[in-house]
Amino acid sequence: MTNLNEGQRQAVTHFQGPMLVLAGPGSGKTRVITERIHHLISERGVSPSEILVITFTKAAATEMRQRYQKLYSKDSVGVRFGTFHAIFFMILKAAYHYTADNIVREEVRREILKDLVHGADLEIQDENDFINDLESEISRVKGDRMDLEHYYSPLCPEDAFREIFRKYQQALERRRLLDFDDMLVYCYELLSQREDILQLWQQQFRYILIDEFQDICLVQYDVMKLLAAPGNHIFIVGDDDQSIYGFRGAKPDIMKQFLKDFPGAKMCSLDINYRCAAPIVEAAGRVIARNKNRMAKRIRAAGEIAVWEKDSAGTAEKTAVSEGDPAGMTGKAGQRSRTKALVENAVSEGDWMARDAATGREVISIRGFPKVAEENMDIRERILAYQREGIPLGEMAVLFRTNPQARALSSKLMEYNIPFSMKERIPNLYDHWMVQDVLAYVRVAQGNRERGQVMRIINKPKRYVHRNAFTEPYADFEELKLFYEDKDWMVERIEQMQYDLSMLAKMKPYAAVNFIRRGIGYEEYVREYADYRGISPEDLLEILDELQEEAKSHETFEEWFASMQEYREELLRQSRKKGQEQEDAVQLMTMHGAKGLEFACVFIPDANEGVTPHSKSVLAADMEEERRMFYVAMTRAKKHLHISYVKERFNKEVDISRFVQEIMG
Repeated sequence: MTNLNEGQRQAVTHFQGPMLVLAGPGSGKTRVITERIHHLISERGVSPSEILVITFTKAAATEMRQRYQKLYSKDSVGVRFGTFHAIFFMILKAAYHYTADNIVREEVRREILKDLVHGADLEIQDENDFINDLESEISRVKGDRMDLEHYYSPLCPEDAFREIFRKYQQALERRRLLDFDDMLVYCYELLSQREDILQLWQQQFRYILIDEFQDICLVQYDVMKLLAAPGNHIFIVGDDDQSIYGFRGAKPDIMKQFLKDFPGAKMCSLDINYRCAAPIVEAAGRVIARNKNRMAKRIRAAGEIAVWEKDSAGTAEKTAVSEGDPAGMTGKAGQRSRTKALVENAVSEGDWMARDAATGREVISIRGFPKVAEENMDIRERILAYQREGIPLGEMAVLFRTNPQARALSSKLMEYNIPFSMKERIPNLYDHWMVQDVLAYVRVAQGNRERGQVMRIINKPKRYVHRNAFTEPYADFEELKLFYEDKDWMVERIEQMQYDLSMLAKMKPYAAVNFIRRGIGYEEYVREYADYRGISPEDLLEILDELQEEAKSHETFEEWFASMQEYREELLRQSRKKGQEQEDAVQLMTMHGAKGLEFACVFIPDANEGVTPHSKSVLAADMEEERRMFYVAMTRAKKHLHISYVKERFNKEVDISRFVQEIMG
């Protein structure tokens, strides 16, 4: 246990009873957990088989196990490492003799839901997105053990959601299948109803350690309380400031609830950040301090403390930390250390920079750009500059609030042959149903008369053309007019469409998209659809804005379609690379996907209102989660952090993110 700081030592040497460890970013929590396991076994005489260590991902569980085995191979046999789902399924398997065949495969699950959605008579254009949202809602209902009758779905009418939920569950039960959320619910039901089985597992796992506790959902927490009793030797490590999975049912308040449920719980703080340069710790602290619903803590940078200790050696100026001292230091020595750690200044109007005074190196930059194109060019240039300095591309990450944001930058990196890797799948803009509608208009204007292409657009906007009017594999507009020859108004609509298509065929891509949206009336159809679905039309129209902006750089439809195919092939290449040994490449990922990772250089683009914080975040609790997400993104950076925003997006003025303003004070 050499070289542990005071907070780490308290956590490692704690023996029995409950304990909550508040672990800030880069504070060495993995080391604390591994050292604690060793302490329990070697110093306290606990049998390895009585120790259960739970993480949230299989990769994290594997890493924790391997790290522990490498350090303490002699007493590593018997300690159980696993995810919540793995541990809960192990309990269910022992009780009900389940096998892996009883876990529903993802494709089977989606097929069941797809059939149920088709039978629900819902008008849905974006089926994949709808099913993704449906899966999330079903998961939330199960994870929070909600009463279905009291759950009101924002996705579709309540009766339709409840019917889909019940039939989905019945379909699983008929096949004796369970999904990942059922593992949690069934395990809770088993342990709460069978005292004999509960006691067996309580005796098996007397010491429970849980990592990333801030990500826990209600049913997981309830099972853990059951397993920990009666000794309650439960040791939780987490940071409510890094709770960013509300959409999965994670509740940061459960950390506060832990202290209420276990009134005798000890508590300690890992408040030294060994990862980030001092200016990054300081700036991130300014942002997260704005959240009201958080546990009090002050995170300090290891570099600041080293300077403080050096400056304070042989003096009597080491004093208690005060509330108004976010750096964790007070007195003249503390003020001197902050001056050495961080120098900040406005570079120009709206721009800001922080550098390390000792080295003069820029640590944080905040810059505004007229448009996304200039912002992406700056990121490209900085990436190449860092590469020339010897920083590997793999040590650089661009973090986005949502996946679609990565499309424009990935195209720019492709253009300049800069290798990049995507942790999550970037949705292909050209696969979106609205983009497919627009492209169908272009193809039909160019002479394509395939029945599917014409039927895709014929009633967008509504022209009230019946599908029975199409009887052949290829559509003929003259025959279509003959079908409606007794209805003059229908013939007029078809002739107007023919005229619009003839105009469209002569346009360049940018003008064509604009004409389809506003001249032909497709945008009116989108607004009506958004109203029917109860979703924001602006969210849908932004897809068309992005398509129109992208079309600007192409002179002909042929050139545009070739570019689409090239981009599609690159995304396919990226998906094939997953699981293989990665080349040195810039990492593109969402803020969610970056959790738990660290990089020498981090870029956060599009720091604008409506992006981060996201436009859908209107409640106070949602806004606080958005702020936590931005805090997590900032604290992934070890040496350099670049935040940028745009002044205009898709020909509309946009505001700088409030989080950026909080950094700049």
